[in-house]
Amino acid sequence: MPGDPLDPAAAISVRGLAKRYGPSAAVDGLDLDIRRGEIFALLGPNGAGKTTTVEICEGYRSRDGGEVRVLGEDPSVGSRRWRARLGIVLQSGAGDSQLTCRELLRAQGEYYPDPRDPDEVLELVGLTEKAGARGRSLSGGQRRRLDVALGIVGGPELLFLDEPTTGFDPEARRHFWSLIRSLRDLGTTMLLTTHYLDEAEALADRVAVIARGRLMEVAVPAALGGRGTAPAVVRWTEDGARRSAETPTPTAFVRELAGRFPGEIPDLAVSRPTLEDVYLQMIGERS
Repeated sequence: MPGDPLDPAAAISVRGLAKRYGPSAAVDGLDLDIRRGEIFALLGPNGAGKTTTVEICEGYRSRDGGEVRVLGEDPSVGSRRWRARLGIVLQSGAGDSQLTCRELLRAQGEYYPDPRDPDEVLELVGLTEKAGARGRSLSGGQRRRLDVALGIVGGPELLFLDEPTTGFDPEARRHFWSLIRSLRDLGTTMLLTTHYLDEAEALADRVAVIARGRLMEVAVPAALGGRGTAPAVVRWTEDGARRSAETPTPTAFVRELAGRFPGEIPDLAVSRPTLEDVYLQMIGERS
């Protein structure tokens, strides 16, 4: 991809993106393509350049170098019509509003040429029963659903999701994941930033890791950092001691190991590197 021209078929296409703050490079020569219709997760530690990259793509921050096209347009000069094709879900939204959920969506829809029906959107995000409730009366999970409703009421082709489930309990997160998958089924392209690696693995078609302003790798979650072909670690208990072995052929190894025991292999476990393992290695940290 580096050195290639911008991809006109991509929802987002970036080449050589650069942004500096004084002597520091927040983004340093980034190349990236996000396909239409996919959920794409951007991973990286705080200060890695994720937020800067996303804000440049949204048209809210200028760049110092490189080329960027979002839905075919340069976001630095994006038209009002172009902005109407985007949806943005920030970390905080209109949850403290005195307006009802339906009123908030109707007001937000006024900014778009062809907004969705507020009641249809409320049904999509699971807030039909809260249509007449004021924003400030909603629970944390319901407020986040309202944030998404506000982000999609304009019928966006591309939705930016910034840390969408921060503060959620496990059940609320999984309900939210179902909502995100339903939006993808409707054809919405999504760019997701998250610190939850299980969330990236559960939702994303592809993930990118950014560290120190540079792109480390783009891959499907199961293949990131060579996960898919990495040696497996087999662990078991033998002669009262916990043992382990690394092998590229775990099935053959376990079959051979089974011959040493009259029944089940005690405490058998077979694992490959997790997404967290390879992510920490890529950004230069160790757990």
